[in-house]
Formats: sequence, C-alpha cells, structure tokens
Amino acid sequence: MDRTQQLERHRFWILVIIVSISGFSQGMLLPLISAIFEKDGISSTLNGLNATGLYIGTLLVSPFMEAPLRRFGYKPVIILGGIIVFGSLLLFPLWKHVVFWFVLRLLIGIGDHALHFSTQTWITSTSPGHRLGRNIAVYGLSFSVGFGAGPLFAPLVHVFEGLPFILSGLLCMAAWSLVFTLKNDFPDVISSNETGGRHFGGRAKMTIAVAGIAFLGPFGYGFLESSLNAMYPVYALRNGLELSSVSLILATFSLGGILSQLPLGMLSDKLGRRSVVPVTYAGGAVAFFVAGLAGNTVVFILISIFIAGVFLGSVFSLGISYMSDLTPKDLLPTGNLLCGIFFSIGSLTGPFVGGLFLEHLADVSFLMIHSIFFGLLFITALLGGRGKRAQATG
Repeated sequence: MDRTQQLERHRFWILVIIVSISGFSQGMLLPLISAIFEKDGISSTLNGLNATGLYIGTLLVSPFMEAPLRRFGYKPVIILGGIIVFGSLLLFPLWKHVVFWFVLRLLIGIGDHALHFSTQTWITSTSPGHRLGRNIAVYGLSFSVGFGAGPLFAPLVHVFEGLPFILSGLLCMAAWSLVFTLKNDFPDVISSNETGGRHFGGRAKMTIAVAGIAFLGPFGYGFLESSLNAMYPVYALRNGLELSSVSLILATFSLGGILSQLPLGMLSDKLGRRSVVPVTYAGGAVAFFVAGLAGNTVVFILISIFIAGVFLGSVFSLGISYMSDLTPKDLLPTGNLLCGIFFSIGSLTGPFVGGLFLEHLADVSFLMIHSIFFGLLFITALLGGRGKRAQATG
C-alpha cells in the first residue's frame, strides 16, 4: 500500500469514527428527551414537535451549506459543525425548559448537518464506483452502531439527569478532535458553464430530475428514525413497557441494520440499487406489520423489530449510493445536500404524524404507521424504478 492509499484509508476511518459518535448522540437524545418530557407531563403532540428542532435546523442551514464547502473545503465545515454539536450538548443540563431545549436541538441539527453533508460528499466524491456501495455501507454502519448504542445510555438519567448529555458532549468533542489529523480537500469544481451559472435552486432541480427516486431512502429513513425513537417510547411507556425494555427494542432495530448494512451495500454493488432498494421497503413493511400485532409481548416485538432493522437499517446509505450512481460528479455536493434535506423532511414529518397518531388512534399499535408508510414507498420505488431506462449499478 503506497503513501496515498494509506492517507486515504486513514481519512476514511476518521470520518467513520466521527459519524459513529454523531449517531450515538442522536440515538440517545431522541428517546431520552421524549421520556423526560413524558415523565414531566408534556403532551405527546408538543413532545413530538420539540423533537423536530433537530431537523428544522438542518432545513434552515441547507441552502447555505454548499457554498462554504466549495470555498473552504471539507475540514473547516466539519470542525465548525463539531463545535456547535458538543457545545449544545453540554448546555442541556443548565436549564430544563421546552423552548430552550428546542433551540439546542435546532443548533445540533445545524452542526450534525455540517458533519454529514461534508463527510458524505467527501466519501462519495473519492470512492471508486465498484466500491461505492461498500464504502457508503460502512459509513451507514458506523452511524447505526452509534445510533444503536445511544438509547442504551438513556437510563443514565436515573443517576443524574444531566449525565447522558455531558457524556455525549465529551464523546463528540473527543471524536471531532480527530479531524485535525486530516489534510483539507475540496469537492470537484463544477465543469459545465450551464450548471455553474445556476443558483442552488437550479442545481437542486437538475439533481432531482436525474436522481429523484433515490431520495426516497433518506426521506423514509428520516421518518422512521425520528418517529420510532421520539414517539414510540411515549406509546410504549403508556402501554406498560419499562424504559429499559424500550431502549432494548430500539437497540435491537439498530442491531438488525448493523448486521445487514455491509451485505446489502455489497449486494447493491453487484445487482444494482434499483433492484435492491424496493425489496428493503417491502421487507420492512411486512416486519412492522407483524410487530404491530405483537401487542406488549416484548420477545415477539424484539424479533419483528430486528427483522425490520435488517431490511430498513440500510435505506439511508442505499439512497446515498443510488443518488451517487445517477448524479454527475460535479453535482454530488448538491445531491448529498438534497439527501440531508429529504432526510430532514422525513424526520420533521415523523414525530408530528406520530404525535397526532398517539392523540387520535391510541388503540392502534404505533408500529402500524411504519408498515403503511413503507408499503407506500415500496409501490413508489417499484413504479419509479421501472420508469428508468438504465439500471443504476455500482
């Protein structure tokens, strides 16, 4: 292995570590704050709306992310995002107030988006085509490992309410410090005069025109992640499950995704994303339907949720790979930015719809909403995939 390959490998694994800690903080915050607010008597609708702060921050900053990335490069954007995230995490214990915590979650959304946008673009721009699915799968796997571990730390709130926030902030600070070992780099310069003359809205339209079907994955995963982690704990606690059981259920979903990330990524390199993605939606819809029939039987819920994780834990990374297949390389920053936007739209929709569901359909299993949702995505992906003349392959 020559010096260049060693540096590229070092950079890749540093980015993977940073993303895993980001996943940890997100995975811990959603169920932790939902459980705290539920204990304090906050309504489920307000609870769900508060959880949207993370994703509102992402949407607010999205139109302004591409220009600084192209001007200053990947490293400064990641560093700034890290400072915002761990600074906000350490502020949570100072004042427990719905509005204050909403603002902090909004800031974390801005910082996390800076991280994910920069790292995704860096990886998709530098990965060879035949290893794109594998590399993005490892990226998604690292996030899933962190996200799956996050809920397991939520019970630390019983020791001291501020302890999970402080622990997460310190871990983020340590992880982001690793980026100082990397040499800065820049995305490809826009080569087309027609493309370069367009503002962000024009580039976004061009990217959606060629890769619109790929954004279903980030949108669907955002809806699933936010609603499952922010609102399912409320439903479960109201129906007699312990917080420790809820944390185990959420971690089991992440475990399923962890185990399937790399195999599905490599399979999509071989068979093409267009063939693999609809199957994941269908499998997840069936698994959530079965989980919804399990009632409060924790063992059956765990088995069904694990299977759902196997199918759906990779849809975000598969969506990024699918987008990279379909998008010209000079538009990859725009494509990765749109992945974050669609993820945030789904994430904003999830807690709000979940809160309304709990208010008005309390007698129906909360997990059924995910079965219906991914059934609809399966139909859309199947019809959209057939509309493509050329199958996207790695």
